[in-house]
Amino acid sequence: MSEDLRCEYAFDYSKAKKNPYAARLRGRTVAVVLEPDVAAAFPDSKAVNRQLRAVVRAVPRRSQVAPRRRGGRTRG
Repeated sequence: MSEDLRCEYAFDYSKAKKNPYAARLRGRTVAVVLEPDVAAAFPDSKAVNRQLRAVVRAVPRRSQVAPRRRGGRTRG
C-alpha cells in the first residue's frame, strides 16, 4: 500500500465489478477541463453551458455556410 494513502482508502481492485450503468451514459456526458482563469468567470456548470449555447447559436454551422472552393489549377 502507498504511504500517501490512509488505510481506509485502500481499494482491492481484484474485487472490483463493472459499472452496470456505464453504458447508459456512453456518449451523453463529456468532461471538459477549463483553465483556472476561464473557470473563475463562471459560478457553476449551468452558467458555462448557457454561455456555450449562446456561442453555438451565434456561430453559423458548417452546413449553413457556402462551401469553400479550392483555388489553383485542376489536375488533369
